[in-house]
Amino acid sequence: MTSVQVDKNHDSNEAAGKAPEEGYQRGLGNRQIQMIAIGGAIGTGLFLGAGKAISKAGPSIILAYAIVGLVIFLIMRALGELLMYRPVSGSFSEYGREFLGPFIGFVTGWTYWLFWVVTGITEVTAAATYVQYWNEGIPQWVSALVFTVALFGINLISVKIFGELEFWFSMVKVTAIIGMILIGIGVITLGFSKAGDTASFTLLWSHGGFFPKGIGGTLMTLQIVMFAFLAVELVGVTAGEATDPKKVLPKAINTVPWRIGLFYIGALIIILSVVSWTVFKPGVSPFVAAFQQIGLPAGAGIVNFVVLTAALSSANSGMYSTGRMLRDLALNGQGPKFFTKLSKNGLPTRGTGISVGLMLFGVYINYQWPGDAFNYVVSFATISGMWAWIVILLSQLRYRAKANRGELPQSEFKAPGAPYTSIFALAFIAMVIVMMGIDPDTRISLYAAPLWALIMAVGYLAIKRRDSAQLTPVEPAAKG
Repeated sequence: MTSVQVDKNHDSNEAAGKAPEEGYQRGLGNRQIQMIAIGGAIGTGLFLGAGKAISKAGPSIILAYAIVGLVIFLIMRALGELLMYRPVSGSFSEYGREFLGPFIGFVTGWTYWLFWVVTGITEVTAAATYVQYWNEGIPQWVSALVFTVALFGINLISVKIFGELEFWFSMVKVTAIIGMILIGIGVITLGFSKAGDTASFTLLWSHGGFFPKGIGGTLMTLQIVMFAFLAVELVGVTAGEATDPKKVLPKAINTVPWRIGLFYIGALIIILSVVSWTVFKPGVSPFVAAFQQIGLPAGAGIVNFVVLTAALSSANSGMYSTGRMLRDLALNGQGPKFFTKLSKNGLPTRGTGISVGLMLFGVYINYQWPGDAFNYVVSFATISGMWAWIVILLSQLRYRAKANRGELPQSEFKAPGAPYTSIFALAFIAMVIVMMGIDPDTRISLYAAPLWALIMAVGYLAIKRRDSAQLTPVEPAAKG
């Protein structure tokens, strides 16, 4: 399929406000997509990363999660408006291409692909280290290889199997958090366990106040909190394979507030009421610290299993999304045509296979040279994930403007308060990026962005030249 053909199909679909026929099997039902949406908001950023945020901000980290949670909901509602306009698997890459120009769509697709490749590398490697908690004799590379091959095999069977696996991965995480909340409430109200004598909601303000590190300390944790929500937008990539996208996706998106309220804010309120914020340290899971304080001997093992599940869930999601993004790019003439072909089960196995190969190579690099060079690449994943959010918001603003002028059909799932809420979310993301530049721990993410932008510009120019050469008419040979 040439880029000219894609443009013609794209124009007709844009006018009709319909999704193009992509060839995927719609095997993701309401149950799977609901849990994929829940799982996307619960990851290692909560189970491990929250410890660093708590140590920097104290109890006020609860407020930080609430504010960022609101912004995430605004982003998801903006995405929902676009999804109801045209539910496609290319999602924000496709919307960026339509409303912001082909170059933005090109950058978004390749950047999101890279984000998940790098994330897959780190998550599989992390999962391998978690295995050593139970058996240090198992080499890390062996576990990483087994996990990668197993997840790849699952992604080769059918999208329904992928959705079922994500359902149970998410169920483990949800059950663990709800269990921790219930145990914590019991400790606070009934006073059982060795933490019962000190557990109290007054711990939220009794050790230096609610803002022990000042407002500035809380603001500097916003980027950590934003990172915890990366991948929540993955539900948009499922649009092309949802059984009934216009019914299922709005339900999944509208559950974002209570998911954040329960699994993040609710869990942190209970944990910080059981254990003083002064106990938490960077690199230590707040769940592990809470279980240790309560005195549950199996607590650390339980949390380790849950974190292992979270890492495998993220890697599984990465394999799923990379194949879809590469195929979307190929269908639009912005990637190798090799990736357009689907398997007999309707799966983009070529794109997934290439991505998994890079993940395996990355695991090897991480094993051989676990130094700063690799960490620099990993840090870039954070800014690339936020780029997808920016494109979603900008695309929604352009779409809403066109729809209001009658140039496009109105969405059945309008973002509340738009365009003002989308502008607010964009301003908030801009503020967080500025803070990333101030914080030396996250500044490296911004250094990599200009280099990647240069690579994208060169790649896009090469594609434009290729397309121009294909469209240039050949002069007929002179006679005689």
